[in-house]
Amino acid sequence: MLTQLPSSPSSISWSPDGSTIAFSSLVESSAPSLAKAPKAPEGAKWAPAAKIIDRLDYRADGAGYLKSGFSHLFIVPAEGGTPRRLTEGDYHHDGQLSWSPDGSQIVFSANRNDDFELRVDGSEIWSVNVEDGKLTQLTNREGSDFSPVFSPDGRQIAYRGFNNTRKAYRQAQVWILDAASGESRRIDTSLDRSFKKVAWHGNDGLMVSFDDRGRTVIAELDLRGRLKPLTDQVGGTGIGRPYTSGSFTVANNGAYAFNLSATDRPADVAYGKGNRAPKRLTDLNSDLVSQRAMSPIERLTWQSFDELEIEGWLAFPPDYDPARQYPLILEIHGGPHTAYGLQFSAEVQLYAAAGYVVLYTNPRGSTSYGEVFANEINRDYPGYDYDDLIAGVDAVISRGYVDENQLFVTGGSGGGTLTTWIVGKTDRFRAAASAKPVINWISEVLYADLSAFATQYWFDTPPWEDMNEYWRRSPLSLVGNVSTPTMLMTGEQDFRTPIAEAEQYYQALKLREIDSLLVRIPESSHSIYARPSQLIAKVDNILAWFERYREKADEPDSE
Repeated sequence: MLTQLPSSPSSISWSPDGSTIAFSSLVESSAPSLAKAPKAPEGAKWAPAAKIIDRLDYRADGAGYLKSGFSHLFIVPAEGGTPRRLTEGDYHHDGQLSWSPDGSQIVFSANRNDDFELRVDGSEIWSVNVEDGKLTQLTNREGSDFSPVFSPDGRQIAYRGFNNTRKAYRQAQVWILDAASGESRRIDTSLDRSFKKVAWHGNDGLMVSFDDRGRTVIAELDLRGRLKPLTDQVGGTGIGRPYTSGSFTVANNGAYAFNLSATDRPADVAYGKGNRAPKRLTDLNSDLVSQRAMSPIERLTWQSFDELEIEGWLAFPPDYDPARQYPLILEIHGGPHTAYGLQFSAEVQLYAAAGYVVLYTNPRGSTSYGEVFANEINRDYPGYDYDDLIAGVDAVISRGYVDENQLFVTGGSGGGTLTTWIVGKTDRFRAAASAKPVINWISEVLYADLSAFATQYWFDTPPWEDMNEYWRRSPLSLVGNVSTPTMLMTGEQDFRTPIAEAEQYYQALKLREIDSLLVRIPESSHSIYARPSQLIAKVDNILAWFERYREKADEPDSE
């Protein structure tokens, strides 16, 4: 043990010489107070004291109600000792830390604006002098700058950032800051994608990652903007649903290690260097995979109502027979600015193993297809993404192996929102299972842990200034049309899409005498799949709900 801390450390980073460790940690402050409680009478046991809240951001999904205080940077000797605090002020200092090669400076990002709770796109790059704690602001523009990293020679700092466009989706670009002059420039590339990570590859080049059409790519990027893709086999770290995922690290000799993606197993570790084909280093799940029939995955595309191309993937039952017809599950991703792809998904595999063809797709609004595609739903979600999804269902039905009378729909978060939107628009689906949805934007933006962002970037005004716009985009506005049996599922400690959202919709369905169930996941935040038992509970309950309404086909003769 190196030291004892009152709050957990994060963003841990070693100094170049290995003698010191930097980290970020919460420094608690006294909770706000108002009235002073009288002294309890002798022998009396008072109820717990009232808790006073004076911050906009007072709770967070996964963390619960937040302690009073701010995160600050510290350093501690590598052999152990008392941490020394480097930053001051009522601002949060966290995120990626990077030491200068001589160990004298640490760069980081922070939003040190007085209105930081409202100005959500206000982070800048800062440096702190390790010796005296002097802070220097290195960037200053309208937008967010973050994830800084020193070049090996200390002359340049690479970081990611985007302009404040007041749109829900903004693509992060790569910027280079000259440490001597303080001047920054964006590396201009022809790539219409958002960069996920940047690391130095020598002093004159970078390694970057980005999502492209449902795949995560690692590439070399020189300082002139020339891009050289190295591999698109990155991912497999999120095993619930098939989201793009994965990361990489770079060695001093230019070799890189990364999470290797496959559709039939979670991530392994692989490495590559230069033009060499990546090589797998681990084989963690062969003993299990060899005992299971995994679903084959097939890519498909189709045109939506306005001829926009949409991409998706099909998972088939392991014993798939093209001469038969199968029920279809439409599985919808959340976000909405995220992406599915050729990634392992325990949920998709389990649905397919239960005898369903599963369609998962990237409707407009998804990332990895460019800024215009992602912002097709700007200030209009849910909306046209509904048409993309229904067109995908029709494209699969036209292939002949799906029974159009056996359609089911599910999704989580944004996908749960679209699930409830779909059953308010059509009665084509036999049953629906909506996980952690937003069904009433008026209550959502004033109760969830993203009020400042949602009211500024998903809408033009707060709800009291334009209630009709919030209601127009709320699935609850369509609940009078619903005839589809619908199950709602949310974690009891979800502060991203609070369970009150699902409860409102459930009550409305019950009042309308529509078959419905409410499934509460105890001890769960928005990540209702976080523990294996919770992921099992999620999938098993969805499948059990669908089985209630699935028509069983006659079993084929055994002869």
